[in-house]
This record gives sequence, C-alpha cells and structure tokens, in this order.
Amino acid sequence: MAVLKVKFTKTKRDKLAQILWILNWVSVVSGIILFSLGLFLKIEIKKRNEVMAKGDINSVPNMLISVGVIACIINFLGGKICYDCSDANKFSRWKLVMLPYIVCTFCFTFCILVGALMCYTMRNELEESLYLGLRDAIKFYKDTDIPGRCFLKKTVDLLQIGFRCCGNNGFRDWFEIQWVSPRYLNMASKEVLDRLKSNVDGKFLVDGVPFSCCNPSSPRPCIQYQLTNNSAHYNYDFLTEELNIWMRGCREALLDYYTGIMRSVGIAALLIWLFELSVLIGVRYLQTAMKNVLLLGDLEGESDGWLLENSFVETAKYNINIIKNLGKANQISTVSGMDDPNINIQNTDCDKTNITTKSIPAAR
Repeated sequence: MAVLKVKFTKTKRDKLAQILWILNWVSVVSGIILFSLGLFLKIEIKKRNEVMAKGDINSVPNMLISVGVIACIINFLGGKICYDCSDANKFSRWKLVMLPYIVCTFCFTFCILVGALMCYTMRNELEESLYLGLRDAIKFYKDTDIPGRCFLKKTVDLLQIGFRCCGNNGFRDWFEIQWVSPRYLNMASKEVLDRLKSNVDGKFLVDGVPFSCCNPSSPRPCIQYQLTNNSAHYNYDFLTEELNIWMRGCREALLDYYTGIMRSVGIAALLIWLFELSVLIGVRYLQTAMKNVLLLGDLEGESDGWLLENSFVETAKYNINIIKNLGKANQISTVSGMDDPNINIQNTDCDKTNITTKSIPAAR
C-alpha cells in the first residue's frame, strides 16, 4: 500500500511543478547562505587560531561550506527538472534521472541535518582546543624575542582586552608561570634573585597579572602586582573587595562567544534543512504523479502521487536485500526462478562424433 497517496489533476501537477521551480531557486539562495555561514565560522576560528590547539574544530565550517556548494548545484538542476515537468513530453527526458536525483537530494538533505547537529555537539572539542591553546599561549607570553612566539604577547593582550577576560581559567593562572621576560629582570636585585632561588624550576613567579587584565571601568587605579598582599595597598582586602581586574577566564569568554555563533548557525541550518525537506517531498510527489501519467497514457487525466510505493517495512526490506546482493553480482540469481542455462550441459567429445543416422525409406 502506498504511503501518503495523493490524487493529482493536470492543473495540480502543473501548479506543483511551477511552485517547485520557484522553491528550487530559493534553495539555491539557501545554499549560498549555508556557504556564507560556514565561511564566516571558519574565518572566526582562523582569527584566534594562535590560542587554539590543532584539532577537528574546522570540521563543522568545512562541512557547511561543502554542503552549501552542493546545494547550489543540486537545486539549480532541480529547478530545470521541475520546470520541464510541467510538460509530460519533456518529463520523459528526465524520467530515468528523477529517482537518482531524489536519492542524492535526500542524502544531501541529511548532511544538512548532520551539520546543524554538529554545531551543538562541537562544544567539548572547542573547549579542549581553547584550554590547550591558551595554556601554551600564556606559557610563551614572555618569549618576545623568539621567532614563532614573539607575536603571542600581543595576541594574548588584545584577547584579554577585547573579551574582558584574564588568564585561561582565571587571573590566578598568571601566578603559576613566569610571564616577565628575563631581559627585563634586574639580576643584581636581591629580591629578584631570592624569587628565582625560591622556585624549584628557577622561575620568576609573582602574584601579579599583565596590564591587559585591568578593568578600565574600575574607579580605583589598576592593581597588577601583589594582588594577594593586603598590606601592599592602602585600604585593600583581596578576599572581600572586588578586584579591579577581569575575573572571568578567557577560555570561558571565548567558549561563550563561539557557542553563541554556533547556536545561531545551527538554528539557520535547521531551518534550511526543513525547507529543503519540504522541497524534496514536493519533488517526490511530482515524480510519482508524472510517472503514473505516462503509465496510464492519458496526459490530461488524473494520477496518483506518493512518497513510498509500498509501506515503510516493505521498502526497508527491499532496500536491505539490494544492499545484501550488491556483492553477489557473479553468483547465480534465483530471484526469477530460472536456472542457469550453462548448467547440466553434457560434455561433448570433439574427437569422436556419435551421429545417429536414420535410414531413408525406399520408394515403392
């Protein structure tokens, strides 16, 4: 029994073909939108590539870009097919192409859904990438004289100013690394030498943060050094007073920023998926309706259109059998119930010929 069978008159078939022709051109625009969203996300990730570890975070924008390009090609072809389907004579040229086209469009539509869902599932990969990338960037903050790392100080400072954040997880991350370059340390100072000797690794660690962590909205002058020493500052208690530096870590700030972008991209991709799915359903109805018109032979009469010719279970079993038999092309097919004509043929001896001669009756 056909699934969701609908009866179409010639007028309805023509209107459906015209509507689908317009919708396919709208789908071309949606493909351009998908491509643009993927390109935008890729550029945003590329902007802060220095503070991200290498990983699979580019898989989502790459997929959106690829799907967008494919959408433009497939829907351009679909517009041409739907335009010709308004004429039964022209449809005969596309009769054999329609079903493979619908299958390819279904796979492409499924890829849009996968891309939309990936926008919501890549948060963990992005968080890990940001954690590792920011950890290394802060670690090499002081290496302003080393090629390949000299840009990290500027990158981290601009990041902390732009996103109003400090450190990886928070401002205390700066307490655990030496972020002051050795060239700016006075090795003749007893305080500097004592700090270097007090650390097992010989690092100059201070309870201070770079200037980019300062909050310009604070009425109090920025306190960068001795953040945990109450006696070093007048009327100051770091346990109770809200510090005049950014409290949020840059990993959280960047994660919220990219999560907001991906959430918007995911919603747009889901809407495009729903639109493409509706167009695909319309094309399937048009294909089956036009096919039945040709079978009936009455181009002006009514015809049935459906999504599936048989039930879901029967269609699934049929497709599973096709997949199972893909690797059995060289085996004997017993589907038709016919035996192989090459079986049970008696061997002939070419050297010996056994010819049975019949005697010719004599004439009377």
